[in-house]
Amino acid sequence: MGIALRYWDPCLFTFQLLVSVGVPEKWQIVDVYGLDQDLLAVVPRPVVALIFLFPTSDKYEEHRISQEGEVQAKGQTVSPDVYYMKQFAQNACGTIALLHSIGNNLDKIQLGDGCLKQFFEDTKQATPEERGEMLMKNAGVINAHQELAQEGQTEAPSPNEPVNFHFVALVCKDGDLYELDGRKSFPINHGPTTPDSLLEDGAKVIREYTSRDPDDIRFTVVALTATD
Repeated sequence: MGIALRYWDPCLFTFQLLVSVGVPEKWQIVDVYGLDQDLLAVVPRPVVALIFLFPTSDKYEEHRISQEGEVQAKGQTVSPDVYYMKQFAQNACGTIALLHSIGNNLDKIQLGDGCLKQFFEDTKQATPEERGEMLMKNAGVINAHQELAQEGQTEAPSPNEPVNFHFVALVCKDGDLYELDGRKSFPINHGPTTPDSLLEDGAKVIREYTSRDPDDIRFTVVALTATD
C-alpha cells in the first residue's frame, strides 16, 4: 500500500501534541509505512491503537450505509467498556480518532492532570452523543489540537469547512477489534483480536478500505505505541 498523503502535517498526532494534553512521554505516534508483514514488523510494540486517514468517496458512503444496515440486521456484541463518541463538528474526526485511541487505553496510559484527563472523567458515564456535544464545548482539547495543526505545512481547515478525508481509530477492547468512526451510528466489531495481534488484525481491516479504491494511494496509517 502506498502511503503518500499528508493532508494535515504529521505534527497533528505527534509527541508534542500528546504531551500537551497530558499523555506521558513514553507514548508516541509512529508511521506505519505499509501493510505487508515485513513493514508491520518494524513498527515498535506494543501498539495500542491504529489511526487511519483515508479519502472519503461515494464508495465509502455506500459501504458505510451498507455496513450499518448489515450490523443492524444481524446484530453485534459491543463491550460496555468501549469508549465511543459521535462526531458533530465536520472537521473534528482527527481529534475524535485520537480521543478514541487514548480513551480505550486508559488502563495503560496514565494521563497527567490536564484538559484531557478531565474530559474523560467528565464524559465517562455520558452517551456517545453527549460526548460529541461536550467535545464541541471543550476549548482545552480543541485548542490544543488546532494549535499543533496550524504549525504544519498545510493550513488547518475551519471546523465546518468541507474536506474530503476522514480519520478513524482501531482499538482492541475486551478481546475484540473495534473500528471507531464518529460518523457511524455505532462502533463496528470486527471480531476477536489481542493486544499482541492488534496491528496485524487492524491492517486487515484497512486493506478492505484500500481495496475499495485500488487506484487511490492517498492513505495514511499511524500507530500509538509505547517506548521502553
